[in-house]
Amino acid sequence: YNYLYLQRKTRTTTINQPPVWFNKMRLGSLVVSFCVLDGSLAAASIWNHPLVIGGGICCGAAAGVCVVTSGNEYLVERFGRYHRKLGPGWHFRMPIVDHVSMRQTVREQVLDIPPQQCYTKDNAPVQADAVCYIQIFDMEAARYQVHDLFTSIMNLVLTQIREEMGQLTLDETFSSRAQINQALLNDVNAVTHIWGVRVTRIELLNIDPSPDLVKAMELQMSAERRKRASILESEGDKINLINQAEGQAAAVIAAAEAQRQSVILAAEATAERSRIEADGLKKAFEILSKAIKETGKSDEEAIDATVSLLMMRAYMETQGRFADSNGTKLLMFPGKETVQDLVKIFK
Repeated sequence: YNYLYLQRKTRTTTINQPPVWFNKMRLGSLVVSFCVLDGSLAAASIWNHPLVIGGGICCGAAAGVCVVTSGNEYLVERFGRYHRKLGPGWHFRMPIVDHVSMRQTVREQVLDIPPQQCYTKDNAPVQADAVCYIQIFDMEAARYQVHDLFTSIMNLVLTQIREEMGQLTLDETFSSRAQINQALLNDVNAVTHIWGVRVTRIELLNIDPSPDLVKAMELQMSAERRKRASILESEGDKINLINQAEGQAAAVIAAAEAQRQSVILAAEATAERSRIEADGLKKAFEILSKAIKETGKSDEEAIDATVSLLMMRAYMETQGRFADSNGTKLLMFPGKETVQDLVKIFK
């Protein structure tokens, strides 16, 4: 401070006395100097006290105690070289000489894999990210076999994801997640086993195509839906026409069968009617023949007379039905001789 003051006096000739703040600064520096000198002397006398010596020894011993919690492991180096591994519990290490070089857990850990751009087999750009579950089983190898363990595993997984995506088409990447996860697990485990790390699971989280590709996929899906709708509609029309044809065929068959049955029934009815009429005509012929024979006629004359009478009856019934019909009619009746012959038969 005196040096600064002298420098100030040499540069400024109009000021003969130093300023107030400069005097206060010089006074403060003198007080601090006396305090430091007095503290050094007091400290030299305190270090010789037994309590201070014992406390220093206890503090040094406490500084060497290392507590490892369950599920964790520590690696200790002595003079820069690997010395030993500390498991769960209380351990003592020599201060300054021993140094904990690695503190890690042996429990399963989650490593988040950031998204990256990949290209599929058909040159489609996609963004893919994943999550990786790892477990350290050899702490010494994880420390000394690789530099920056977690960054190395993350870069390895990213490389394998790009490789697996490049072997599949875009459609296969969406439908083959399980196969991709298993292939990633096998490939990554083959490398990380040397590093003392076991990869338990690798799961792809998102596979996001580019926006242009998403639009193209939406158009493709819309066209596919329209195609399926057209196919379903045409199949429905086809089934409808088949059902209609089968229904018409079944109707024709049913109508033919019904007509066949009606013809059979009509024929049977006609046959039954003819049989009944024949039986009635037979009985009438027998009765008429018997009645004519009782008049003293021979069998031949009785048969002729009976036939003539029945024919006359049938003729008259025919003429009657003919007369009931519409239109112009021409009626023909038996002559006088025919009627007289019939009268002679019954005399």
